[in-house]
Amino acid sequence: MDPLHLRSAGTSVLLAFDSGEAQIVHWGADLGASIPDLGLLSPPIPHSAYDVPAVGGLLPQASSGWLGRPALRGHRTAADQAQSSVRGFAFSPALRVVSVEATLDGRGARIVHADTDAGLSVASELVLHEGGLLEIAHELTNTGAGAYQLDELAAVVPLPGDATELLDLTGRWCREKHPQRQAVRQGTWVRSGRHGRTGHDSSLLVAAGTAGFSNRSGRVWAVHFGWSGNHEQYLDSLADGRRTLGAAELLGSGEVVLGPGESYRTPVLYAAYSGRGLDGVTDAFYRWFRARPHHVDTVSGRERPVVLNTWEAVYFDHRLEPLEELAALAADLGVERFVLDDGWFRGRRDDHAGLGDWYVDETVWPDGLTPLIDKVTALGMEFGLWVEPEMVNLDSDVARTHPEWIAGPSASSHKDGGRLPLEWRHQQVIDLVNPDAWQYVYSRLDALLTENNIAYLKWDQNRDLAEYGHAGRPSVHEQTLAFYRLLDALRAAHPGVEIESCASGGARVDLGVLQRTDRVWASDCNDALERQTIQRWTEAVLPPELVGAHIGPTHSHTTGRVHDLSFRAITALFGHFGLEWDIRQATPVERETLRRAVALYKRHRGLIHSGERVIADLGEPNLALQGVVAHDRGEGLFAAVALGTLAAEAPGRMGLPGLDPEREYRVGVLLPTPADGDWSDTFADVSRPGWLAAGATASGRFLAEVGLPLPILRPEHAILLHATTVR
Repeated sequence: MDPLHLRSAGTSVLLAFDSGEAQIVHWGADLGASIPDLGLLSPPIPHSAYDVPAVGGLLPQASSGWLGRPALRGHRTAADQAQSSVRGFAFSPALRVVSVEATLDGRGARIVHADTDAGLSVASELVLHEGGLLEIAHELTNTGAGAYQLDELAAVVPLPGDATELLDLTGRWCREKHPQRQAVRQGTWVRSGRHGRTGHDSSLLVAAGTAGFSNRSGRVWAVHFGWSGNHEQYLDSLADGRRTLGAAELLGSGEVVLGPGESYRTPVLYAAYSGRGLDGVTDAFYRWFRARPHHVDTVSGRERPVVLNTWEAVYFDHRLEPLEELAALAADLGVERFVLDDGWFRGRRDDHAGLGDWYVDETVWPDGLTPLIDKVTALGMEFGLWVEPEMVNLDSDVARTHPEWIAGPSASSHKDGGRLPLEWRHQQVIDLVNPDAWQYVYSRLDALLTENNIAYLKWDQNRDLAEYGHAGRPSVHEQTLAFYRLLDALRAAHPGVEIESCASGGARVDLGVLQRTDRVWASDCNDALERQTIQRWTEAVLPPELVGAHIGPTHSHTTGRVHDLSFRAITALFGHFGLEWDIRQATPVERETLRRAVALYKRHRGLIHSGERVIADLGEPNLALQGVVAHDRGEGLFAAVALGTLAAEAPGRMGLPGLDPEREYRVGVLLPTPADGDWSDTFADVSRPGWLAAGATASGRFLAEVGLPLPILRPEHAILLHATTVR
């Protein structure tokens, strides 16, 4: 069988089949059109080893001599074995290629592996997208006569020997997406997610690279697992020097049992190679997102609207008059979407009651939501609404009427003696695997969207699914698929409604949910200092138009920090911009700064939401520079940020990466300006560089290699720079 060579955007994926398996012999830099005889890659055989070269295929397996983590694990019981005609090798299959089909005009492949003795087949699908992002997914089919219990089916990619450093992300509530870095060592490194959702601590990106790889330099191989349920991500480093990056759904005991002819499909593993550091990985993901036919700007036909969310302004205090006042002020500032948060439905005066009763509370809204919606839309804004459809309070009509709809470890309902999981924020999980419960939730949401002029749902999910079960069996897998079906059905019925994935902030941020939603809420923390890190790493994979980023109040509700408005505004600009603040309390000067910030976002959102992201490599850990540069290199927008106190007295010169080296640019400061109330608080110097007031003109090469002297910024302050071509 001839080798298969996929090429795109500087990346090659080369597969060989001489061993009888599909083997990725190269995933990395483009190899060009000419490929030699791959027999030259036959490795030596060491002492105390198999007598033939061990193969690490697309589906690593012990039957080929692979001594690391296998891709497929499962078995048949003795009873199933007796019913089946297979010969008893299901625990250790010997899957071999039976067909290879090129797809998508040579950009993809469908490879079928089978083991008739084990009664198993696996169809593998690979796609190398035009921007260089690789997709891998497998579908396992039980071709035997008896049942087959699946324990794991992983998607893996190989790593070269010089991938010696590993970077992944971790976090917690209000501190999501923080990086951690370590050397690659022999053995298996594993990150498990058992939250029943993606998780605050889940790694959005697992990246291995050459020593010292950074934002703008080094070779990097990175993966993301597109699944919103339990999962594991791992790096397997064998004693023979071979390494793989992999991920799989983490299944509960007996959670997936395939009957004869039944199949299981893995979530997609997304993989990106870059020869120019992490920015190249980010570029591959952005190009894939923005090429999707259902991507937000393609669907809406307009730029991302400025959002105001009411949560940190009113919390559960829902009264028409204050909300109308808030809406009027928002419209005056230029807000385009007004979102009513938690507290609008029956019995919901705090977080102890009401979840599941998705009816407008008649005691709070005697005329329904119509008066507020009419006010908001008359002011020229869209109306959005918060929901949490997967959760239920025990103090709710639906829980009292249908206790059997509450998920848990017992086969019986809690009213019949069944045990429930521990409560989390006074709530339990509604069992969407139960078709009656699923239909109830769908019907209520469908009715809300049909009866009201709602353009946007903030879809929240505020607890982990520990001990989640249906009918006495673990069922996070089926719950996740039922959640996906719910989103799909609502989008089909209401195609104009946008949906945000919020899960206690950033606990469900993955490409599985983002195939069905239009943005994520990166964190419940609106503290601008925390958001600098949270957004920087969330946007390592997700383009900014999909990442909600709001200006919070002066005094942060989650950390207690106090930040100047310009710092909060600059931080929020590099996302899907909005406000989450009781702007009724803002001073006249703050409102003018807000108005300017909104106008700046509107002026530059086309660039922010289409351009190439750049992150400078700086030696000072408390100094950051991020930006976005137009693909034609005509302009760039950059934020220089002091995250804390600097080691040196002055920051020195800072380069602006990504501009065209041969063109001249004019660089000026957009925010703050002397008109803003916090202008003087931003700086800690006696005199500032002259260019700050007058602007600077230089070539892109000079701006990148020499840079401009930065003013001395106070800790937790920033300046926004704009570079435009003058020739």
